[in-house]
Amino acid sequence: MRAMILAAGRGNRLRPLTDHCPKPLIQVQSKPLIVYHLENLSKAGVTQVVINLRYLGEQILAYLGDGKKWGMQITYSSEAKELEVGGGIFNALPLLGKDPFLLVNGDIWTDYPFVKLPSHPKGLAHLVLVDNPLHNPEGDFSLNKEGQLSREPYQKLTYSGLSVLHPALFSDCVEGTSFRLAPLLDKAAAKQALYGEHYHGEWTDVGTIERLQELEKKLASKLIESKMF
Repeated sequence: MRAMILAAGRGNRLRPLTDHCPKPLIQVQSKPLIVYHLENLSKAGVTQVVINLRYLGEQILAYLGDGKKWGMQITYSSEAKELEVGGGIFNALPLLGKDPFLLVNGDIWTDYPFVKLPSHPKGLAHLVLVDNPLHNPEGDFSLNKEGQLSREPYQKLTYSGLSVLHPALFSDCVEGTSFRLAPLLDKAAAKQALYGEHYHGEWTDVGTIERLQELEKKLASKLIESKMF
């Protein structure tokens, strides 16, 4: 299975850190966020990764190179204009092939083992959901016993930014247009073709300075504990 890391965003809420550094290269415990993903992908046996670039993308390319350091081949999908998440993925589809692919936001941190994700999920997409954080108390999707997701207003969970998508999810999209991913997921849910799971492990959306600092403290604490035992 191939993978795509979303890395084109500006990261306004992380300013001034992102004034001169792209969000995926922000470091936590002296390691860029995106490198945690590459290491996780390598452990899962993923050897082909696509990364989309726009804001300060040349820094990401210079830092990661061709991916050999992590035992993989990294290909870059450049965006001349802002395409948003959906448009960015659609723009990269020729590099991702015809099979389902792993998708992960470049600005999250999680200990979810990517190797557990289904290579051929049911329906059009498989989303990893997490408990609702303080910044998203209403959640995004409800999950039933069969693993199907909907927007029904009961026991909603938050989409983590980690998923496996089928290229057919984008079958009605128009090349070169800017659009969000959420409406496509809603259409899939309406067709009962959206599935997922509830992950109870560690996850952080590193969208603000405060959340970045909290993650830094959490990982530092875990490092100290590991050295004690």
